[in-house]
Amino acid sequence: MRTAAAIAAISLSALSMAHAQPPAPVPETMPFDIPYGTPVNLEHAQTAIAAAEAEARRHNWKMAIAVVDPAGNTIALATMDGTQYASIAIAQAKARTSAMFRRPSGVFQAGVNTGGSPSTLSLLALSGGVASEGGFPIVIDGKLIGAIGASGGIFSQDAVTAKAGLAALGMK
Repeated sequence: MRTAAAIAAISLSALSMAHAQPPAPVPETMPFDIPYGTPVNLEHAQTAIAAAEAEARRHNWKMAIAVVDPAGNTIALATMDGTQYASIAIAQAKARTSAMFRRPSGVFQAGVNTGGSPSTLSLLALSGGVASEGGFPIVIDGKLIGAIGASGGIFSQDAVTAKAGLAALGMK
């Protein structure tokens, strides 16, 4: 009985190995390798927040909006009246994720929702990573100077809000 079970286990293992995907090619360049610049200042942070807040008001969305420096430290934070309290920490976490990992926080959401690559999913285990759209790097003159995050609605509303802040800084 044990021999038959062992043969079945070996056969299943060999079958699963036969269907395994070949490893992905190793890229020559590092993805999301954005050089760091001088951190975003308070004036720029407040400009981004004001534009994001104006966009949220146009839609009657209640949002928390955070701007952080490249290390994820909060530079400015605004919470609109009536915003759910959890959104304050979530907006900061989205901005922090975007700054520290030098990519939109939605990249991780897409990775989780689609099964992602092992490298994308492994980043979720790192402290401070939030897999939800609504956090975006602030890149000026090709350098990462911070990030903006918004929370309060569903992820697509959060993204629209944060992108309005980017637009105010001359980013698309």
